[in-house]
Amino acid sequence: MNVILVDKHDKVTGEMEKMEAHEKGLLHRAFSIFIFNKQNDLLLHQRAMGKYHSEGLWTNTCCSHPLPDETVEEACHRRLKEEMGFDTPLKFLTKFIYRAELDKGLTEHELDHVYVGYYDGNIFPDKLEVADWKHVSLEQINQELNSIPEQYTAWFKIIFPTVYSHIRQ
Repeated sequence: MNVILVDKHDKVTGEMEKMEAHEKGLLHRAFSIFIFNKQNDLLLHQRAMGKYHSEGLWTNTCCSHPLPDETVEEACHRRLKEEMGFDTPLKFLTKFIYRAELDKGLTEHELDHVYVGYYDGNIFPDKLEVADWKHVSLEQINQELNSIPEQYTAWFKIIFPTVYSHIRQ
């Protein structure tokens, strides 16, 4: 699978195989989806063991990369269905750039598009992507990011404060 390489203004500069982009730490387009239930609890998922990085860590509902021939929003809906087994309307929240050194000698250097949505139906996660899932209050996540941050992915720790303040409004 190729990822879309971009500059800091989100202008496409090329394509590269996903693992190579992560090995070289090149800036590429990504997205993160945050799905809440009626109580404003966030649907977290634990990355499956065997993922190419950050396996076993907790993170937002869904995160991935758009394919070169699709928009970010199309990719969000495709991956939400593939990873979590449902789809729901999404609203763009923000985008940001981050760089994080990961396990296995990989580097996440992403221009991450963040979307939020609401869903209270059934969840049918793909076992190759998701080891476990749960709904958690924003307050509990905030506490855990301070007390046990090593249990969460690098990008989640960076973007959660922005999402938290948005939802609290």
